[in-house]
Amino acid sequence: MKEIKVPELAESITEGTIAEWLVKKGDQVEKGDPILELETDKVNVEVNADASGVIAELLKDEGDDVEVGDVIAKVDENGEAGGSDEESSSDEDSSDEEEKEQEKQEEKKEEASKQKEEKSSSDSNEKEQRKESNKDIVATPAARKRARELGIDLSEISARDPLGRIRPEDVDAAAKGGSKKEEKKEEPKKEKKQEKNNEKTEFDKPVERVKMSRRRQTIAKRLVEAQQNSAMLTTFNEVDMTNVMKLRSERKESFQKKHDIKLGFMSFFTKAAVGALKEFPLINAEIQGNEIVKKKFYDIGMAVSTDEGLVVPVVRDADRLDFAGIEKGIADLATKARNKELQLDDLQGGSFTITNGGIFGSMLSTPILNSPQVGILGLHNIEKRAKVMPDDTIQARPMMYIALSYDHRIVDGKEAVQFLRRIKEMIEDPYDLLLEG
Repeated sequence: MKEIKVPELAESITEGTIAEWLVKKGDQVEKGDPILELETDKVNVEVNADASGVIAELLKDEGDDVEVGDVIAKVDENGEAGGSDEESSSDEDSSDEEEKEQEKQEEKKEEASKQKEEKSSSDSNEKEQRKESNKDIVATPAARKRARELGIDLSEISARDPLGRIRPEDVDAAAKGGSKKEEKKEEPKKEKKQEKNNEKTEFDKPVERVKMSRRRQTIAKRLVEAQQNSAMLTTFNEVDMTNVMKLRSERKESFQKKHDIKLGFMSFFTKAAVGALKEFPLINAEIQGNEIVKKKFYDIGMAVSTDEGLVVPVVRDADRLDFAGIEKGIADLATKARNKELQLDDLQGGSFTITNGGIFGSMLSTPILNSPQVGILGLHNIEKRAKVMPDDTIQARPMMYIALSYDHRIVDGKEAVQFLRRIKEMIEDPYDLLLEG
């Protein structure tokens, strides 16, 4: 019997959640065949069979959390596919039916005897407790005798005597139901009310509870950590998109014919971000202990929204790519993200991130840092707004708000503002950007 274990996934990934079993008990598998899909913090990966044979047992269910090295299934290398296990198990079950029936009958007898013993012991305990409690109650001998004759507990009787002494007439009144303690009556009602309240949830109307996926839990955890572990601040500016839109309109057809990809706005902002990062290197750095690590490469993360949450695949060496290379890289990563085909290498090692909330209609936002990076650029929707031109005329221009969130521990406000200003200048003069690129 061969054990299948969760393999080593990556240096930073030690656990995952079983998203889906691709096989079931009794299936024939070959060595290297995928048997399950494992959801990790970053991507979904397939776990392959270590040996050829028949799946003898699945030790984990879908939705279970597993760690690297855990045994998740067993393969019978000499087994045959089909229902052989079921047939043998059915034979064993039929031979053991009589023994099981006898065991059940014996268990029932034992339970019945236990219940009788418990009931008798509880009754005797109650009687003893009543006797003990009645000793402490102040009552006349005649009242005690009368209470015993009527089978009334003295603790349930309220005395009309100012000194609290119970008399025979109090016992007679209690027998008629007139002088039992009100507190004793109210206690069971209160308990019932508390039980009803405990059954209610915090919502008075219907709700649906859905377990967070591992990736969503990781996203939530990292976003909170980014805010707790950095001095995050956001600065804003606005960009006149007139010249970029004009250039894009002039070149889009020839660009698509030549490169087989559309010319979008992201390549312009990626080029501008790389140019600004070269001028302000601290925004392309990170903190490690007491050291600042300035990165001499420009791997730009592109935030992509998927059904399972936001992921940030990385366009490698963006400074060495032309506009077509950047557009193809972004399109390829977006497609892989939505088809759940991203690999761990696609998500690791970014130096700076760009997120575009404008595609969903966002006008303004304060993006959260993608730790350990110290800068993230947020793009927003393009809207026509009135703008005062240098000659004091007012024109309707396509404007976009841009935001830079940064870690104030190593990036000062002056650098952040100048960085954003430099991006604005390059976007508003895209011809200069093309020449520099």
